[in-house]
Amino acid sequence: MKKIYTISLLIVLFNCAPKKEIKQTSLTVSFERLSPLLDAVMSNEVTVSVIAQGCEWSEGPLWLEDKQMLLFSDVPTNTIYQWTEKEGAKVYLKPSGYTSTIPNPKVQGSNGLTLDAEGHLIICQHGDRRIAMMNSSIDQPKADFTTIAYELNGKRFNSPNDVVVNNYDFYFTDPPYGLIKQMEDSSKEIPFQGVYQFTSNKKTLILIDSLTRPNGLAFSPDNKKLYIANSDPEKAVWYEYELNAFRQIVSGKIFYDATVNTKDEKGLPDGMKVDAQGNIFATGPGGIWIFSGGGELLGKIKVPEATSNCALTPDGKTLFVTNDMQVLKIKLRN
Repeated sequence: MKKIYTISLLIVLFNCAPKKEIKQTSLTVSFERLSPLLDAVMSNEVTVSVIAQGCEWSEGPLWLEDKQMLLFSDVPTNTIYQWTEKEGAKVYLKPSGYTSTIPNPKVQGSNGLTLDAEGHLIICQHGDRRIAMMNSSIDQPKADFTTIAYELNGKRFNSPNDVVVNNYDFYFTDPPYGLIKQMEDSSKEIPFQGVYQFTSNKKTLILIDSLTRPNGLAFSPDNKKLYIANSDPEKAVWYEYELNAFRQIVSGKIFYDATVNTKDEKGLPDGMKVDAQGNIFATGPGGIWIFSGGGELLGKIKVPEATSNCALTPDGKTLFVTNDMQVLKIKLRN
């Protein structure tokens, strides 16, 4: 039985653009319960806080459990921010994704963030068109990077968007959003939008070359499935791919098609996270879509502006959402 309940709030704890006047209006969040299985994921006493506002386009949230700290990108401003309950938010790293001294009319900084198997910060660098590792420690960030992957057979990537690490391999998507004119830009060297695996022996493997706008990606808890979001308004689809023992794709299918929802709701299938039970939290048209691992749509968290990505705490009780110019903290259950 479908159940909808709504709350309105405004709790702004940090302004990403302190010198910019921000018009503060109340944020209305609604929750749709589409399956009784949602009760195991979130309670009826959900609380929502706006923990950052005034960003140009927030992305790539990464929760660091041992430090109780959230990192997130503001892509157009070439900045990574950090947030903690105690200190609020502040600049963490700048520049974060475009390190050249050559002026760029479309500066694109960092996007997706993750940690490698040894705890180093891994960054999708839109502007530099690569996957890179920050050389300094998490506690003492510096704009000093080592390139992990930047080309396929001598041709540069478009603009790596999101990345996950599985064991010592890197899996990432490469849509053209960071290129100045996207598909028509003369700097585009690869004729498709790929999904790649960069292996521990430093080989770049093409996993998929047929998606129009591959974006967010995540593994199932047993590593037997890879979920990929396609951020194309004409084909707004989440895909599910079966993997072999080497975590390479064996077969694929449409997990859920949300194309019809893009006609009247903001946002597209984008970043996603999977909890320990296999439930999928996927940013999409209208907000956050919550699926079971079996493909059942359990419910939605609906917000007015487009969502780009999300991060879960390991216990599954708190969800952080990058929501256009702001970042939300959603307490799903106590």
